[in-house]
Amino acid sequence: MLDKGKRLARPRSIAAYVRLFLTGCAMGAADLVPGVSGGTMAFVLGVYQDLLDGIRAVNLEALRLLLRLRLGELERLVPLRFLLALVLGMFAAAFTLAGFLSDTLEDTDGRIYLFAFFFGLVLASIVAVGAQLQRTFSTLLVMVGGALLAFVVVNLVPARTEPNSLNLFLASMVAICAMILPGISGSFILLILGQYDHVLRAVSERDLGTLITVGVGAIVGIAIFARLLGWLLRHRPQMTIAALVGFMIGSLWKIWPWKSCIASDLDRHGEFRCLQESNLAPQAETLLPALLLLLTGFAAVTLFSRYARRAEAEPAA
Repeated sequence: MLDKGKRLARPRSIAAYVRLFLTGCAMGAADLVPGVSGGTMAFVLGVYQDLLDGIRAVNLEALRLLLRLRLGELERLVPLRFLLALVLGMFAAAFTLAGFLSDTLEDTDGRIYLFAFFFGLVLASIVAVGAQLQRTFSTLLVMVGGALLAFVVVNLVPARTEPNSLNLFLASMVAICAMILPGISGSFILLILGQYDHVLRAVSERDLGTLITVGVGAIVGIAIFARLLGWLLRHRPQMTIAALVGFMIGSLWKIWPWKSCIASDLDRHGEFRCLQESNLAPQAETLLPALLLLLTGFAAVTLFSRYARRAEAEPAA
């Protein structure tokens, strides 16, 4: 997966554009749920290295060409069509699903079923990505370290910070880095930094001022982080994949469906906000539908990952 991504960076058929758009939709939907990473979807669906390479290609020269509207030269430097198809899918998912996911997360049973589905997605992603690992002591050690780090992160208590421009900018810089890491949820980082509710509401209400601030912070953060991650995947692929698998394993604690709130407060609107949760044993009345949704998520990623591997193996058109 990591060495064959260049072909998809230049989609040449309607099917390729549709596949990238749907991949973007999957990434956008995952990023809206605290504890689930869009990077996981990109990794298992076969576009992760392409995504990093595309982001790394955006530099000052690319911006100069864009400002001069020299799009032909820009396309040779940056995989515009690849990135545009993904980004459109992500925005489509964000704007169509933000309200639904927000309401679902507030409903007790709905939250259980949603997290069960994503638990299946992440579990299948661990299996699919872990299959690429060489079983050595060093990769096992790095994987365990990644799992422990993710476990610590997902158990941090959310901070209380005002949603001013500076806090939103800084939070989005950090969150976008997590968003492209499989297993580390950008939306959960926003939750830890006290900005998740505000950003989700801004998406639902089309608050352009907030969205622009978040977008600029995300661009700055991803421009820096994608270069580092891309270098690691090229020069230390096994260690990097081991760490990413570890992050996904550690994140499973956060998206376990059955939970109890053990610490809470009121947000700035006076609404209830859970700060810390503990995991519970499955409840009989929700077990069967949750299990079915978990298996559905697992099967979906398994089928998509097999399709992505077949697509990679096909010769470029």
